[in-house]
Amino acid sequence: MAGPDDPDPAGPAGRGDPARSHERTGRSTQQTTGRTPSGSADAQGAHMTQPAPEVMPGLEPPSVPAAGERAEDGGAASRPARPAGPGGAALQLQLDAFLAHAGEALIGFRRDLHMYPELGYAEHRTTRRIAERLAEAGLAPRILPRGTGLICDIGPEEGPTVALRADIDALPLQDEKDVAYRSTVPGVAHACGHDVHTAMVLGAGLFLAQQARAGLLPGRVRLLFQPAEETPGGALDVMAAGGIAGVDRAFALHCDPRIEVGQLGLRTGPITAACDKVYVKVTGPGGHTARPHLTADLVYALAKIVTELPSALSRRVDPRSSLSLVWGRVSAGSVANAIPDDGIAEGTVRCLDDEAWHRAPEMMKALLHSVAAAYDVEASLEYVRGVPPTVNEAASVQMFRDAAAQVIGDEAAVPTPQSLGGEDFGWYLESIPGALARLGVRTPGSATEYDLHRGDFDVDESCIGVGVRVLTATALTALWDGGRQGESEPVEGAALA
Repeated sequence: MAGPDDPDPAGPAGRGDPARSHERTGRSTQQTTGRTPSGSADAQGAHMTQPAPEVMPGLEPPSVPAAGERAEDGGAASRPARPAGPGGAALQLQLDAFLAHAGEALIGFRRDLHMYPELGYAEHRTTRRIAERLAEAGLAPRILPRGTGLICDIGPEEGPTVALRADIDALPLQDEKDVAYRSTVPGVAHACGHDVHTAMVLGAGLFLAQQARAGLLPGRVRLLFQPAEETPGGALDVMAAGGIAGVDRAFALHCDPRIEVGQLGLRTGPITAACDKVYVKVTGPGGHTARPHLTADLVYALAKIVTELPSALSRRVDPRSSLSLVWGRVSAGSVANAIPDDGIAEGTVRCLDDEAWHRAPEMMKALLHSVAAAYDVEASLEYVRGVPPTVNEAASVQMFRDAAAQVIGDEAAVPTPQSLGGEDFGWYLESIPGALARLGVRTPGSATEYDLHRGDFDVDESCIGVGVRVLTATALTALWDGGRQGESEPVEGAALA
């Protein structure tokens, strides 16, 4: 997850502002650089290979009630029979057995990735290791066109499709931990938990593949192992390769070292913010500081732009959107007695509201030209899209909540605050409903405080089994119940919102 010190969104993937699949298309200006996925969500991946489920060793399926015992469902006889609830006792027993057998291997898989981290779009070994493990389980993963990241389908094509996403890239940080699985790559470390995300989605996929073999999946689960979340840009590559074509809902977990293992942080509505970068260049004739009236006082004009734009921009939108502009670099001139002829300012724009995010470039351009004109200087704006806000759908959050209650406990779900950090899972939720939840990774009762994007970041590895349980139960809930149509909860003021 990109945090307060988000990497440059203009990295290897290019600068992005893809067209949205719903009717409120993002507005752009000539100063807004962008990249566009190839077609609508349905059109994307029209040539995607759909692997048939393979027969593989699995757990014994639980007893399935007869269709007549489910008359209360109203027409349930036309749907595949299922055990008593997607998170019921039968599922609990199967997850216990699966994790007793596979839990240590998943921890070992995470440690292997941790020792050999790879940056965005360089995750070749990581991709190969994931693909090999899925192939061993009889699945047919498909590597993305750029050579890193992959997509893998589980279960029948009939019925709904649910996606589980893991990001697989590491950070350009030195691993500072003194552990046996410390990074062997200088200056690169899994300091955001993406190795944990990968192990959890892999584990959920392996378990669900066994469920598919037993005929217990009423639809398809798509595993998205996404490259380059930190760059960002990897989500756009997944979408362009058809990763969300035909997907009804998408879910993801992200490590949170502030929450204890066994807890799941939930929030309806915006959970992370949009994060864009802006580059302003101001030019003028320059001159001597003794005669500012005979030229354009460029430094003074730049100072007015830097101070006035943030407050003016925030007053053009609803305050609840949390639209903010913060400068990180300002530069002009080289000597004390000369007015320079150019200067620059660079900063970030963050926002929790989707509508305000789409309006931000044109609003900022208009405000910039207004201030610049008052001081007779020229100003240009380059507005670089990073990621949209990640806005959790209420029904999808409820699925997470139900799943956590069934496979962890009734008190597992806890409120989690909004973050102004960026997360490119928001690109998926621009097109399809879904939710991102925060998984507790701190040892219960521990006084040790870790944080994301730090060289000493680590997790209590028992969180991997918890994540497998939550992702599995959430996927099954989404497949069986289809999203509690018509049910919603308030975005503001809800107990877990």
